Amino acid sequence: MEPSELDDWAAAAAAAVDASIQPGDVAAILDLARDAAHGVARPAAPLTTFIAGIAVGQGRPLSAVIAALDAAIAARSAS
Repeated sequence: MEPSELDDWAAAAAAAVDASIQPGDVAAILDLARDAAHGVARPAAPLTTFIAGIAVGQGRPLSAVIAALDAAIAARSAS
């Protein structure tokens, strides 16, 4: 799938649930999923992005949520 197709899908999916997506969000979420998959375990990728979505839905900025989750992943990987 081409990046533009993924961006199109993300926009359509966001519209389907009356949400908005900002430029750069797709790449940031995919990077978070990759980090969780490699730093914790593959099944952690969708779970981690779901948790990120909950936090953003509660009003936290995506960048802060990703930073906190990346720190948690790094801590887990270091142990």
